[in-house]
Amino acid sequence: MKKGVLCGLRYLTRYPENFDPSKKYPTLLFLHGAGTIGNDLDKLAGNPFFEHVEKLNLPCVIFSPQCNEGKVWFDLFERLEDFARTVLEFDFVDKERYYVVGASMGGYATWQLAMSLNDIFAAAIPICGGGIYWNAGRLKNTPVWAFHGENDPTVFCEDSVQMVEAINKRGGNAKLTIYPNTDHNSWDPTYGNPEVWEWLFSQRFGKKDVSGGDAEAMDSKRFG
Repeated sequence: MKKGVLCGLRYLTRYPENFDPSKKYPTLLFLHGAGTIGNDLDKLAGNPFFEHVEKLNLPCVIFSPQCNEGKVWFDLFERLEDFARTVLEFDFVDKERYYVVGASMGGYATWQLAMSLNDIFAAAIPICGGGIYWNAGRLKNTPVWAFHGENDPTVFCEDSVQMVEAINKRGGNAKLTIYPNTDHNSWDPTYGNPEVWEWLFSQRFGKKDVSGGDAEAMDSKRFG
């Protein structure tokens, strides 16, 4: 994998087999969890995500920034937004097949980034994360497949349930897989499932209404 720095974030790029920069490729933005925070990209390269990617030989380009030591993704969110948009400037990125995936702390960031940048992502896979469910209308036109462990003691499964229900209540297209008898590690069964990636790569960014707003949520008498 190639190491670099973009928008003030260290990152790794993983290219598919027989990569040709003159062609267009589905592109994945991967956001790691708290266990991979640091100042060493070798630590990021050891994330289980990449092991599954290589086993399945996924036919995509992957950009993966690393959250700085002593920070969480929300501390760096403006940089993360800039990073996500800048990735689209690479000629080999298929702008209709640009996706965001993340687990745990990265699951939270995936939810928020997909809502904040709902004009660029074709689909999102948030794993054992959560988000601002009253703002979920911003994802009504973004396909989402969320995953969570039934018995997660770190991030409660209800966080994913609330997000998915809120999106669908607003006319969206979100689904949730809950792994029975599973704690926080709902990423390994997700990363290792070929059907997940088949679903993801079949999504295309089309013409969307990205206003997303829920007029009800703008009522100061109810929401401050």
